[in-house]
Amino acid sequence: MKISSSNEYSKLRSVIVGTAHHANWPTSDPMFRKMEETTRWKSTPVPSGPVEDSIIEQTEEELERMCNQLVAHGVEVHRPWTIDFQWKDGMYNYCPRDRLLIIDDKIVDCNMRFPCRQMEIEAYGYLSAENFISIDDPKVIFDAANVLRINDDLLYLVSDSGNMAGATWLAKQFPDKRVHVLDNIYQGVHIDSTISVLNEGTVMLNAGRITADNLPKIFNDWDIIWVNDKDIAPMGFYKYPYASKWMAMNVLSIDERTVMMDVDQHTIIDKLTNRGFTVIPSKLTHSRTLGGGFHCCTLDLWRENGN
Repeated sequence: MKISSSNEYSKLRSVIVGTAHHANWPTSDPMFRKMEETTRWKSTPVPSGPVEDSIIEQTEEELERMCNQLVAHGVEVHRPWTIDFQWKDGMYNYCPRDRLLIIDDKIVDCNMRFPCRQMEIEAYGYLSAENFISIDDPKVIFDAANVLRINDDLLYLVSDSGNMAGATWLAKQFPDKRVHVLDNIYQGVHIDSTISVLNEGTVMLNAGRITADNLPKIFNDWDIIWVNDKDIAPMGFYKYPYASKWMAMNVLSIDERTVMMDVDQHTIIDKLTNRGFTVIPSKLTHSRTLGGGFHCCTLDLWRENGN
């Protein structure tokens, strides 16, 4: 299986699409349960135990539809192997982007924020061990989704799910890459509800978190598509919002001019089409409940980017 992916937007040839089967909210992982103290959402409790069957079933139907859309655009689709997270008190394989970081032909086996998520590696046994790089320093903690790739540049978000030691490790491990440390933007978790790199020269930015004052310098001369609070169509959730409304701008690029995104985000779709992008409308009804949109629930294995 070919592994070659250096950015978020070159022509997609092969991808992993996650699954909601056996999804679970961990009860025994102390780092996950710590959210009961740290969460900013106080209206309902942090969930615990198996995810409701109806949510899993609907999500699986929508993921299958998404897979069919990708295949229709010439993309080879792979799925994670089944793990019974409800029995193991793990989490899920819904967001492979959280677990593994692909840089060129290497797969970084990340030390994740929640220890229970380490078991998710078992679902990707079909990926060659020769491509893997492990992190042997327990002080280096980051989810793969703390990183965005722009060929020789890596954007690294320092946040609750990624410490500074992670950026240092990446710079040492990949000396040919420039690691841009973003430590004044967003202290939540992942980067891909804040920055969506659409091609080399165009980026979509979360105007609720990024301003002219903290704009990453790499984007100084880029074409910026700003997404404001008023641009987002309402996105519901079941009991507890594990992700914010900014899942609306969590998109998957099929190539440098084609993106897959939420069918109901009409204003954002208009902004993209007005800039010459083709939008593939799709739906993940429970993206806020499960904590992942179209970028989160996929992991590109091969993009045609010259490697």
